Amino acid sequence: MKMCVDWSRIDKRDYLDAMIASHTDSSRLHELLEGAMTDKIDDREIFMKGIDYSYYYEQEE
Repeated sequence: MKMCVDWSRIDKRDYLDAMIASHTDSSRLHELLEGAMTDKIDDREIFMKGIDYSYYYEQEE
């Protein structure tokens, strides 16, 4: 079965912290991504949310 990440299910702070920690331990990052997997790979809303969240994650707070 094909899967993709539903980025709306991953908190920005949790993701950024996991990315920082992944230099020495990627288990938290894997955990976050695994928990946000969906089989809705053809869903336009999931695709568009992914684009929106990529910009959201890059914004400074």
